[in-house]
Amino acid sequence: MGEQPEEDNKERVAKVIAATGLASRREAERLVEDGRVEVNGEVVWHPAHMVDPAVDNVKVDGKPLPEPPPKVYYLLYKPRGYITGRDDPAGRKSVLELAEDLPHRVEPVGRLDFNTEGALILTNDGELANRLTHPSSEVPKRYAVKVWKTPGDKKLDRLRRGVQLDDGRTAPCKIRPLESTDADNTWLEVTVTEGRNRLVRRMFDAIGHPVSKLRRESFATVSIRGMERGQLRPLTGEEIARLQEIGQGKAPAEAGKGFRYKEGFARPKERPNRPLSRKKSSRRGTSSRGGAAGPSGGSRGGGSRGGGSRGGGSRGGGSRGGGSRGGGSRGGGSRGGGSRGGGEG
Repeated sequence: MGEQPEEDNKERVAKVIAATGLASRREAERLVEDGRVEVNGEVVWHPAHMVDPAVDNVKVDGKPLPEPPPKVYYLLYKPRGYITGRDDPAGRKSVLELAEDLPHRVEPVGRLDFNTEGALILTNDGELANRLTHPSSEVPKRYAVKVWKTPGDKKLDRLRRGVQLDDGRTAPCKIRPLESTDADNTWLEVTVTEGRNRLVRRMFDAIGHPVSKLRRESFATVSIRGMERGQLRPLTGEEIARLQEIGQGKAPAEAGKGFRYKEGFARPKERPNRPLSRKKSSRRGTSSRGGAAGPSGGSRGGGSRGGGSRGGGSRGGGSRGGGSRGGGSRGGGSRGGGSRGGGEG
């Protein structure tokens, strides 16, 4: 009896087709439902039909599947006036037109409304895309939102706790004011962890402050900072690591940190333990103003500076060490006739 393929190696046939870049996941499902897919010479009709890519012979329109391409990851600063789908019955422009020059087919991760601009991840990594868009992932999405007039603290607190919409109550979110405009409207920073359709716009409609401008500043901590509208750039290795770890359930604040210290990557330099400068050293020297030895072996506070006392005589006409500054001695030479060594300093 021959060995059977292990169940762990089997995947949905639509997923296997999509992984080759031949079609998106939904397009692959339609290919199966239209009877255009064969597995080991037999037509299959259900997108969830399980196959082992290493063993089963899968064909689309009679042709073998191409080899899967390498995984690629990009960030697009989506402009307003573009849809995130591939085809639109109304003939509107698609964000994928901005990615036509890429060497591999990519798909958007999640959606952005036609009139919303900002961060949009494009990739051919279907597994990662599904994890990042699954409701259980609670991926943070940070927006800059311009709303009509200025919502009061009570209204903003309602949004922070969650408000009731027609499709259910919203999850708690973060909101902080940014600035007011000359027309007394307000820019706010809003971070949500849900992916519902037109969520931010509907939230502010619910409190009577409709949104006039909406820009997604970051998706899963990957930011458009420094980018121009319509610009497309590959993600850095650290950004990819962050996305993968967030998709696996790691807290966004901790995701990607380990990547920085892997072998072959620079680590931050430790601050050297250098000696103090002369200025700082002189401040921390052995000489003190309250009882340590002074420059001539005496004490500045209660002993002698030249054998006499600073605290026992007068500085103007009495003694600073037993004599006067005006008529005593300062070290053998005269600074008014006396010496510094045995008289007043």
